[in-house]
Amino acid sequence: MRLDDLDRRIVARLLEDGRASYAQIGDKVGLSAPAVKRRVDRLRSDGVINGFAAVVDPAALGWTTEAFIEIFCTGATSPEEIYSSVRGHPEVVAAYTISGDASALVHVRARDIQHLEQALERLRREDNITATKTAIVLSRLIGRPIDAPSD
Repeated sequence: MRLDDLDRRIVARLLEDGRASYAQIGDKVGLSAPAVKRRVDRLRSDGVINGFAAVVDPAALGWTTEAFIEIFCTGATSPEEIYSSVRGHPEVVAAYTISGDASALVHVRARDIQHLEQALERLRREDNITATKTAIVLSRLIGRPIDAPSD
C-alpha cells in the first residue's frame, strides 16, 4: 500500500499520541474528524496500523535489566520453530531471525541479573536451542518509536 502525505501525517500524529482524538488529529492535518476516522479505519484494514498500545516504562514495573541474546539452534531451524521456542517466555520482548552465525536475536527484559539468569536458563532448555551468547545492556542511548515513513 502506498501512503500519501495525509496518511503519513496521521500516522505521525498517532505515533506521537495514540490517544489523540480524530478531531485533534484533524486539527493538525487539516481534515475533519470523520475524514480522519475513515483514513485510520482504512489504514487499519490495510494493515498499516496493527493496533494501539500503552508504552510503559519497564523500570516503573521493576524490570530494569535488559539484554540481547544470540540464539543458536540445531540444524536448519525455521523461524516458526524459533518463534514457538521463545514466545512463551514473558521476559522476551522481541525476537528476530538474523544473518550471521546465530539463528536468532532475542531482546529480553528482567527484574535483575538473577531473574535474567533464570530466563536464560529456561531459554537454554528449549529442545532446539543449542547455545546462547548474551550481551547485557549497560545504558540505552536511543530508544524511540518508529517515525512515519516518507517516500
